[in-house]
Amino acid sequence: MNIKKAMSLYLVTDSAWSTENTFLSHIEKALEGGITCLQLREKDMDFNQFVERAEKVKALSNHFNIPFIINDNIDVALKVGADGIHIGQGDVSAADARKALGPGKYVGVTCKTVQQALRAESEGADYIGSGAVFGSKTKSDTSRLDHKTLQEICNKVSIPVVAIGGINEENILELHGTGVDGVAVVSSILAKEDKKKASEDLLKLSEKMTQHEMPKVLTIAGSDCSGGAGIQADLKTIAAHGCYGMSVITALTAQNTRGVFAVENCSPEFVKCQLESVFSDIAPDTVKIGMVSSKEIIEVLASALKEYKEDNTLNIEIVLDPVMVSTSGSKLLDEDAVTTLMNKLIPLATVITPNLSEAELLSGVNIKSTDDMIQAAQIIEKHYGGHILIKGGHLDEHANDLLYTNGEIYWYKGQKIDNPNTHGTGCTLSSAIASNLAKGYNLPVSIKKSKAYLTGAIEDKMNLGYGRGPLNHMYRR
Repeated sequence: MNIKKAMSLYLVTDSAWSTENTFLSHIEKALEGGITCLQLREKDMDFNQFVERAEKVKALSNHFNIPFIINDNIDVALKVGADGIHIGQGDVSAADARKALGPGKYVGVTCKTVQQALRAESEGADYIGSGAVFGSKTKSDTSRLDHKTLQEICNKVSIPVVAIGGINEENILELHGTGVDGVAVVSSILAKEDKKKASEDLLKLSEKMTQHEMPKVLTIAGSDCSGGAGIQADLKTIAAHGCYGMSVITALTAQNTRGVFAVENCSPEFVKCQLESVFSDIAPDTVKIGMVSSKEIIEVLASALKEYKEDNTLNIEIVLDPVMVSTSGSKLLDEDAVTTLMNKLIPLATVITPNLSEAELLSGVNIKSTDDMIQAAQIIEKHYGGHILIKGGHLDEHANDLLYTNGEIYWYKGQKIDNPNTHGTGCTLSSAIASNLAKGYNLPVSIKKSKAYLTGAIEDKMNLGYGRGPLNHMYRR
């Protein structure tokens, strides 16, 4: 295997996560999930025990045709014929390791500075391990390596660089743009019950992380001339998440922080033309749907999106925010459009994100509590078999959100924030979820990260306008 490709998902073993009887089976499950390099690390074993375990692990690595690396111990590496060795700054030099192993074997070196990396490369190292990029659970004495230094290391050396330390499915994509060729992990696979799936998910994310193409998000919604909601809020959110934003405008609204004063729907033909223009040139990874204010527009969108979803070359996920009532209480969806929305557009969505008022309209339940939220989700599910995220921001005691999936209940907890300026919160959350899905995160992680982003935007307490003001979508900058 090419050494650069072998760095995509590099697993380092840790006996703490297994028993003697389960150690090999756990490693095998991880291998089945697609790890691309395996390092055996045993600090507390004597030589003979280390060799015995190494021979068994090497047999597994050979079966899956991936490199097998020994941590630190050159004698064990030579004894079992390992594919290479990984050493730290306090171990033998890369030159000595190369001399001992001979040609055709891999030498990896842990480096925290550009100078260390350049020296390791000059001494014959084949790859660099740099970290801890997020702090490490398995090495409590490891200091953090900032991402700027990591990027400098990647830019200065010509050999592959693998990021190490605290990497998991929630933060791996933050390494995008640093130039690393892959990630080394321990507990984010070995601590998981389903190690095969954990490996599969991390490999997909690692491959996404190393891609140079920007994630693409299409928002289909109405325009808010005051910039706080709709298309404008969506594009700000998409940009804040490092994605490329595109838009199909369904309606023009005259609104501000005090209310909605006029709405002009686009013709269904023009909506269809916009949609075709986007998909025929820059096909999106995800689609966020917001305000679709007429039955005719919904029918056009449903017909076109159904075709795009059936196209096997497009792997599109749809986040639908059923915008029927604005934050200020104004009704935004025609009466005859609700049934069409539920029967034709909602079934195409990966996830729908109604607020409490919208969930009440969709379910007929008067929602005052978390039990009411669950009841509403169960009723909505009869019309829709996907994921339902009911937002609890308007509850009296807390701001917990409910994700309801195939009868399973998941809660995303949130505290009430003393800030009346919440114009466009629904648009912001749904477009954040779409952005995180486009980046490669799964739905539960996308919701978790998006809720944290929205919470931070509300906590920023930007104060504009005379009514319910907008959020600061760029508060992280």
